[in-house]
Amino acid sequence: MTARSRHQGRWPWLAVAVSLAALAGCGTAASGGSAAPPAPAGTVPLATSMTSAGGATWAIVAMGGSAAAENRFWELFTRPAAGGRWELVTPPGVADNGGLVAAGAPGSVTVAFLPSQGLTFSPLAVTGDVGKTWATGLLDGPVASVPDALAAGDGTMLALLANGSVEQGAAAGTNWTRLAAPGAIASSAAGRRCQVTGLTAVADTPSGTPLAAASCARPGTVGIFARSGDTWQAAGPVLTGSPATRPVTVLRLTGTATGDTALLQAGTGSAASLLAAWTSDGSQWTVSSSLAVGSAQVTASGAGPDGAAWALLADGRAYAISGPAAPWRQLPAPPQATATLAPGPGDTFEALSATGGTLTVYRLSSAGTWTKFQTLAVPIQYGSSS
Repeated sequence: MTARSRHQGRWPWLAVAVSLAALAGCGTAASGGSAAPPAPAGTVPLATSMTSAGGATWAIVAMGGSAAAENRFWELFTRPAAGGRWELVTPPGVADNGGLVAAGAPGSVTVAFLPSQGLTFSPLAVTGDVGKTWATGLLDGPVASVPDALAAGDGTMLALLANGSVEQGAAAGTNWTRLAAPGAIASSAAGRRCQVTGLTAVADTPSGTPLAAASCARPGTVGIFARSGDTWQAAGPVLTGSPATRPVTVLRLTGTATGDTALLQAGTGSAASLLAAWTSDGSQWTVSSSLAVGSAQVTASGAGPDGAAWALLADGRAYAISGPAAPWRQLPAPPQATATLAPGPGDTFEALSATGGTLTVYRLSSAGTWTKFQTLAVPIQYGSSS
């Protein structure tokens, strides 16, 4: 948590929520249940950015110091729709050492806290005024540690929990019911064909059909599943060429008002490549060309307007694609300590560089150079979490 949240203490409802979570439970009887072991969420870095329905851009960045010393704090920043400068809007009152995930819906953004500091469930914070004020919600289990563990639609919300279950609730983060028990998707007919090794995301189609994404051991199989009645059916794109011969992980699955954007990794090690895919109905997909990236790991990724997607690699390379039928392009090497990228005004990008308690924002010019645009001092009290 930030210094601001530490001064204010935990939200007053938190102690009550612990009791309610223990008594109530948010899931109903499992649909498509199975005795199969849970498929845990895959490992996808939490650093990200997104554009909400109102046009504002949001970014999640880890700041401070060592995670081992409990000095790493996750922060939420936003930038107005018309451009302008970034603001710190991390919801106050709950420890955020474990991480944050966020999802945007028409008129609101919801943030989930990954458990830390003794919590065993995920508090939620909901804003309808671009982070000026926050309402509260609750998941009575821990949200999965992946950036698309939450998905917000028109009046509904999906959550992927760390045990592999999928929950559906109201947009306010209440009235949760279970759509998939732990292991249910992996043990479904479609999941067995895919050979699910971990769940990585949830999303809605524009019509409201719940989707879940996964990593698959079966070569060429894209693990995207749509809920149909009480079952989950295969709904991912068909790959061709060399990606069809390699196992595929869905790194990101992000829903918008017009469709869903997926970021895929085919293969591992020196044979790894990235692909983007888009759908307007959850069944028919357009797939990008394959981008060979080699053994460098993806350290941050995100989606932008009109189906744009980007990925930042551990060796400093960055790639972006502006939408269906567009080619991948390599961005100029971002500045040192860049934690995440964000779509900037027009066709530009911004790089958010985090060092200790300082966030420095660089903007990519039309000439292809990164220029310092803004510096924010983020209040962090080292040692306050131990």
